[in-house]
Amino acid sequence: MNDEELARTVAQEAGELLLRIAEKVGLTGRELGAEGDRQANRLILERLAQARPDDAILSEEAADDLARCNRSRVWIVDPLDGTREYSERRDDWAVHVALAVDGQPATGAVALPRLRRVLIGSATERPAPWPADLRPRMVVSRTRPPALALRVADALDAETIPMGSAGAKAAAVIEGRADIYLHDGGQNEWDNCAPAAVALAAGFHASRIDGTPLRYNRADPSVPDLLICHPDLADRVLALIAAATR
Repeated sequence: MNDEELARTVAQEAGELLLRIAEKVGLTGRELGAEGDRQANRLILERLAQARPDDAILSEEAADDLARCNRSRVWIVDPLDGTREYSERRDDWAVHVALAVDGQPATGAVALPRLRRVLIGSATERPAPWPADLRPRMVVSRTRPPALALRVADALDAETIPMGSAGAKAAAVIEGRADIYLHDGGQNEWDNCAPAAVALAAGFHASRIDGTPLRYNRADPSVPDLLICHPDLADRVLALIAAATR
């Protein structure tokens, strides 16, 4: 398998495992989320170590070995993005498996297990030109929508769509169910490397909110902000962000 096929296969396997855990294990709430995190992480680490033994791995659910910073190829994974949504047996959670090469999001997969879909860049339809008269749709956190996102949505007269995990929100844009995902307030590399890799490969815009490129495999894995959107909206959204943060 090439790297994209490996990412897709591993994300799909982890998603199927998470569905089985939710259906068969007599756990609820935080216990269910913790068990899902633990088992999905173990599966992903084992699969990647078998298939790419010379690559490093950064996972939300594993101890961080900073020796990865000296490696060119680093898999960046979130075994269960949206633990709260998973624990509540909602649809808007995801599995992220991505590969960063020399700090750039090279390839990735975002699995949406309850929707029975896995997004990869090469199999995603490219965005059509943006109709000038269309009202934009922005996905925001269903529990903690960032104030900046709400200000930009208001300036755009955008419809806001509450949703759970970062992967689910990015997938909504990539699949055409929304147009903008603007996050401000803190994430980590595992939260957005796979979504960014899929979005970029499919022709969408993905950057920091100041327009600078996303960089990965840093000693500090924090990524404070993110913009994924239709490419024809990027300049307009970035200008509104700049105006709102001056």
